[in-house]
Amino acid sequence: MNQPAAAATLPDHPPAPSPASQRMTPRELRASLSLASLYAFRMLGLFLILPVFVVHARQLPGGVDPLMVGLVLGVYSLTQGLLQLPFGMASDRLGRKPVILFGLLLFAVGSLVAAQATDVVSTIVGRALQGCGAISAAVTACIADQTRDSQRTKAMAMVGASIGLTFALSLVVAPLLYQRIGMPGLFYLTAAMAVLGMLIVWVGVPDLPLPDRVSSVPGASAPARTRFMAVLCDAELARLNVGVFALHLVQLAMFVVLPSWLVERAGLSLPDHWQIYLPAVMVSFALMLPPLAWGERRSRMRAVFLGSVALILTVQLGYAAQPVGLVAYGLLLLVFFAAFNVLEAILPSMVSRLAPPDARGTALGIYNTIQALGLFAGGAVGGWISQRFGGASVFVLCAGVMTVWLLVAFGARRWPQSSGRQQPAPQS
Repeated sequence: MNQPAAAATLPDHPPAPSPASQRMTPRELRASLSLASLYAFRMLGLFLILPVFVVHARQLPGGVDPLMVGLVLGVYSLTQGLLQLPFGMASDRLGRKPVILFGLLLFAVGSLVAAQATDVVSTIVGRALQGCGAISAAVTACIADQTRDSQRTKAMAMVGASIGLTFALSLVVAPLLYQRIGMPGLFYLTAAMAVLGMLIVWVGVPDLPLPDRVSSVPGASAPARTRFMAVLCDAELARLNVGVFALHLVQLAMFVVLPSWLVERAGLSLPDHWQIYLPAVMVSFALMLPPLAWGERRSRMRAVFLGSVALILTVQLGYAAQPVGLVAYGLLLLVFFAAFNVLEAILPSMVSRLAPPDARGTALGIYNTIQALGLFAGGAVGGWISQRFGGASVFVLCAGVMTVWLLVAFGARRWPQSSGRQQPAPQS
């Protein structure tokens, strides 16, 4: 089994990195900002659809069938989950940029199909095509290729912030845009954002050779590729995959119950929910930065990681106690988003640092596939438990899932080092 050089055996801690190693080079910053903005444009196009499609669907043939409407919203995640691994593996062999550009092209084509849709079935086809552009693993691997280990979590945090900010923005602007340009206009806007994303990748992301094509000896053959089963069966990568499954199962399961509880127990009408979501998301990004910076600077990212898992466990127990009042719900939601954002930055960074360099795309493809499965399981299991046993039981389940993850994470034997000495800084 591969034991990458960047991994440290617990409980050893590397020496504190030098000040120079704590800063991104211009090349790293350019690549990270470009890929984060790519995520932002792509995800904004998706998020703009979610708050308004249920209302729009009533105007379409078949749009009153909840199952068909649910398929419109969910088929994207299905095709994403099925294709993340193939796209990630392809990026290891063909290069990151070609795979990302092809995925964005599929996403744009799917957006155009959905814009021309005259019924729910053709909208489902368009959304499925959108999901076929499953580039998350390739983009994350590209970020890993473009950054040193000491800067990796910062870059992942930029991506997480871009996704969260676009989600918050979509809650506010989607109804306004829908009134002005309608659902076809939103899909055309989504296609335009995909094209803009292609330009960002083409111009803003530096080219790098594939890891397995680099050899320090002139004329030497490339080393043997890391096998798929070696990546799939790596114990430490498996721990991280358990974590991303648990995190996204809990994320979706809790939001099966939370909206109705905000109405019934916190007295906040459904159209006003953005008033609690938007501040919680925005403030959470300010709260996530200090622990990430402290963890990298002091080489204590393991403590930050485990602490964030414990915080989400605490939030689930808090909701399971069935609090009453808007302040209680708002504070718990703020803590959840802050811890969630920290974990969303650390998890893919750890996968990229523990995976063999020539199999980063494969490892992140597995990671993103399991993430999609976690979202599916959260919606399905959360809905079933809520129906059978009540909303509080969903949060009890979530607390149990987080407890299992915390125990699994405590057993880690390898942890990526934070020291910037492991890699030379990329030239600007």
